[in-house]
Amino acid sequence: MKKHNFYAGPSILPAYTIEKTIEGIKDFAGMGLSVLEISHRSKQFVAVVDQAVALFKELLSIPEGYSVLFLGGGASMQFCMVPYNLLATKATYLNTGEWSKKAIKEAKLFGEVDIVASSEDKNFNYIPRGYTIPTDADYFHITSNNTIFGTQIHEDPVSPVPLIADMSSDIFSRPIDVSKYAIIYGGAQKNLAPSGVAFVIIKNDILGKVDRMIPTMLKYETHISKESMFNTPPVLPIFSALQTLQWLKDQGGVAEIEKINIKKSNLLYDEIERNSLFKPTIPAKEDRSRMNVCFVMNEGFEHLEKPFNDFATEKGMVGIKGHRSVGGFRASLYNALPYASVEALVAVMQEFEKMNK
Repeated sequence: MKKHNFYAGPSILPAYTIEKTIEGIKDFAGMGLSVLEISHRSKQFVAVVDQAVALFKELLSIPEGYSVLFLGGGASMQFCMVPYNLLATKATYLNTGEWSKKAIKEAKLFGEVDIVASSEDKNFNYIPRGYTIPTDADYFHITSNNTIFGTQIHEDPVSPVPLIADMSSDIFSRPIDVSKYAIIYGGAQKNLAPSGVAFVIIKNDILGKVDRMIPTMLKYETHISKESMFNTPPVLPIFSALQTLQWLKDQGGVAEIEKINIKKSNLLYDEIERNSLFKPTIPAKEDRSRMNVCFVMNEGFEHLEKPFNDFATEKGMVGIKGHRSVGGFRASLYNALPYASVEALVAVMQEFEKMNK
């Protein structure tokens, strides 16, 4: 039976990425050695990093004056590194879910944190609007997509202070204007590569403005000056990331991927609203994530939650159980998920509805 991978992360990767990674594990760059066992400073692997950086810049149209880094520690390390390097007096955060809460917690270790708006009052089921960003803040931080609750910011905010974004779960899912951001970071295990590496896109001239001593490993300038090679980087995830970036380019780039993502998410949301057994957890359509579609059983059908999960699993739907904070179901529709997988899930939902009318 074909399996359809809806895991929220680590999650589905393009078949191209998996196949090329297997080839590299067996024989990397014709060296007769595995990518798992070669020096990260070998010319062959340095070329991998250089190519990955170049494709990042090409696919996202990154302007001059920005660096692209590949670092360990995941996005969670960036929750600490961002304020360590940038927070001198006060930082501002938009609180839209569990991951923004974690980022806020870390920032409070380094200075004053102003939460300009929060959707916690309604269990993070909307994106706050109409807030004011203080002009005396060192930066403004957002989480662009919320994997647990299923909301997403679909546009690039305008900020009077340096804008920081955690794009762990929607990077490369839509075109972005990088020039509006000071830092974009994220873990790779959603839309880019296996877990183990984080990417950081950073505007170079925002650094060096805090007085505190910063440990060498936590200082962005360290990694910029050494081109992500200050210490041994996560070699295999970076190699896999390069394959995904090449796959993205072959698909026509980020603009083409966005069209597919809109088509996939519209198909599933339309079925959730049509199907009498289900309802979406995010009321406002403009706030709904294209990456993580969250839904629950409709009123009167709550007793069918486990039976539907079991039924869908039997039909090859993998990883659709919702996070405990929301319950119900979550179908993650990352870039690598084929449209046919969404069609398969919709067919299962329709079949289950017929069985339970």
